[in-house]
Amino acid sequence: MNAASHTAESVHGSPWLDHAIRAGLIAYGVVHLLVGWLALQLAFGEKEDQASNSGAMHYLAQQPLGGFLVWVIAIGMLFLVIWRLLEFAFGYPEESDEKKRWRKRATSLGKAIIYGAIAYSAFKTATGDGGGKGGTDSTTAKIMDLPGGQLIVGVIALAIIGYGISLIVRGWTEKFRENLDAQGQSGQDGSAYVVLGKVGYIAKGVSIAIVGGLFGYAAITHNAKKSGGLDQALQTVLEQPFGPVLLTAIAIGIAAYGLFCFARAKHLSR
Repeated sequence: MNAASHTAESVHGSPWLDHAIRAGLIAYGVVHLLVGWLALQLAFGEKEDQASNSGAMHYLAQQPLGGFLVWVIAIGMLFLVIWRLLEFAFGYPEESDEKKRWRKRATSLGKAIIYGAIAYSAFKTATGDGGGKGGTDSTTAKIMDLPGGQLIVGVIALAIIGYGISLIVRGWTEKFRENLDAQGQSGQDGSAYVVLGKVGYIAKGVSIAIVGGLFGYAAITHNAKKSGGLDQALQTVLEQPFGPVLLTAIAIGIAAYGLFCFARAKHLSR
């Protein structure tokens, strides 16, 4: 067990992992660019696929060489899952405060789950088992049927909203700068990367907070059909006054986050 632990820790500090992380970040960026594009189509009334991670995979699979690219994204996201799991197990040794260290490790575990969900969606699409249709409300209904299910959905809603708010704060305060090396923060390129990060994190945070709001409304009304994923959240934005304008802004922001992922891959700091 000690030998296995030592090997895993060595992998966590390996420069080869840096290459894998960069590949994963590029894949993650592509997913966000696709979601942004689908959201933009939704804003202009030309929606065909869901403006979500699964919808993005389905859209990509229909393009030339799409099947191959979906496999590449699936593998890239798997690299990110491995990175975050290693970070959960061995990361942040420099943090002297044990509570902060475990909070950061818990965050890494949460990100591993998010990346894993995208990898799973990509693998399903690549193997012909993904139709690009979401099943959020059916999953919520199953949770609702459990003892205390309404409370569980409410807790999930608060967690999603909290995550969305944390992204907004991270974007507004520019804390994401720590993900870029010194070169990635300097000069005109660095300034552009910071703008992309700020816009991207805030837009992504807003969209995720809306998803959490939908879960919260489902919990309050005990109606699973009121919940929904990113696609339904963006549809909710579209139905508001000036909805197309707001949705266009969010779509551009999500795409900006994708471009920031490319910048982060080029100037990785971990």
